[in-house]
Amino acid sequence: MTTKKKIFKIVLIVIGVGILIGGGVGFYMFNKPARDVQSTKTDFSYNASEIVNEYLTDAKKANAKYLSENGESKVLEITGVVSEISEDFNKQKVILLKAEGDKAGVSCTFTAETNANAENIKIGDQITVKGVIRSGATYDEDLEMYENVIIEKSDIVAAK
Repeated sequence: MTTKKKIFKIVLIVIGVGILIGGGVGFYMFNKPARDVQSTKTDFSYNASEIVNEYLTDAKKANAKYLSENGESKVLEITGVVSEISEDFNKQKVILLKAEGDKAGVSCTFTAETNANAENIKIGDQITVKGVIRSGATYDEDLEMYENVIIEKSDIVAAK
């Protein structure tokens, strides 16, 4: 066997092993179970006004505290007064926790599995919601309005 054939064979083997490893990692990541937010330990508990004010005061510091780049953002429990109830395009409940006079609130989006738990909630109720933070409150200068903190994968922890 010539040297060129040996090198070609080795290169083919290395490429084949690389493809197998890459395929295995891809298959594992694709089939990895979703994060169960409701059974995960809560990282922080606040009332809605506190977290909104924290973001409006120093968004960079708040993002560093609550959001992570690997998708494992912090799990929060937020307590507040229900000021608005709606549904998104996926028929998931969206509850806005916002105290009167606050510039922004906390928008909590429920999942298909937790939607039923929000059925009996009414405007004016004080509730505690557990979920994963996705973005913080900001002021949009173009629209001249405040944007809410967004919590996803929400569920009701307590209602009064």
